[in-house]
Amino acid sequence: MFRTLGGGDLTTNGTNATHPHALADLCEEGSRLYAASLRAGRIARAEVDSAPCLREFGLLQPDPDDPNWLRPVPPSVALGRRLHPLEREISERRRTSVALADLFEPFMALSAQETAPTNSITVLEGLDRINAALDLATAQCQNETLTVQPSSRAARPEQRLIEGLERDKPLIERGVRIRTLYQHTARYSPDRLAYVDQFANAKVEYRTIDELVERLIICDETVAFIPVRDDRQVALEIRHPGMVRYLIKVFEFMWNRAVPLNAGAPYETAPDGLTDIQHSIAKLLVEGHVDEAIARRLGMNVRTCRAHIAKLATALGSGSRAQLGYLIAQSGMLDRGE
Repeated sequence: MFRTLGGGDLTTNGTNATHPHALADLCEEGSRLYAASLRAGRIARAEVDSAPCLREFGLLQPDPDDPNWLRPVPPSVALGRRLHPLEREISERRRTSVALADLFEPFMALSAQETAPTNSITVLEGLDRINAALDLATAQCQNETLTVQPSSRAARPEQRLIEGLERDKPLIERGVRIRTLYQHTARYSPDRLAYVDQFANAKVEYRTIDELVERLIICDETVAFIPVRDDRQVALEIRHPGMVRYLIKVFEFMWNRAVPLNAGAPYETAPDGLTDIQHSIAKLLVEGHVDEAIARRLGMNVRTCRAHIAKLATALGSGSRAQLGYLIAQSGMLDRGE
């Protein structure tokens, strides 16, 4: 139990045992009696026994002329007494906050100078914003650009070739090295081959591989761009050094397993009578992928994919899709190159 200066036992939660409300409150009875004391100029001490909160708030004081009466403290004076310690505490906390801000201010400036430009990932939404960021990055690129370009199944793939030409040409004119990965299906695209021929004598290398996961662009080991959604309307601009280094390692892993675009190997017939692309399809069939998924991963349309599957079935003498997967696994063709 605790006792206040005005008397009366208090419980540990700050309420009076006989007048149960918090000390920061003024009850209805206390409000009525204080208003009455202000109107009359004084109030009998016996009347306020039911509202000890009046004394707790310092709203009444003894009448020096008569101990049986109490005089009201003017509201402005009572309010000032209550607010003064709060204002002092606020002032002290404000001084503390200013001191802390002054202490950390030089470190904040250092952080902004050294880490903010590099350790960041920016979400780019909309083709205009994505292209603007790509244009800026390529304009600042001085040494090398790495790109992964899966085959496009868009309604106007030639438009992307035009955009790529507009972006690559200034790089090549500045002597920047460009390495680009396509899927093997790019070898069947006259537009893609014509695009590549324009840079035959430049510091540009093109290779193809059977599968590519997604688009990737890296400039000068400094900034990388990857799509977020399948419609490529949202992309990430990555400037975190560790993440950019990781993406470069992913690129180099694929690059070392890819074939130069001017080589004919990916579509030459192997001793078992199948091409590399058919071996890639066979592997995905055994893994359980449907035709649409296989076509998407290999960058071809579904009709072409099914034509290759039909050739596989004929070569292995398969009469059903289930039997084809079994015959592929039993044939040993997936062991080629291991």
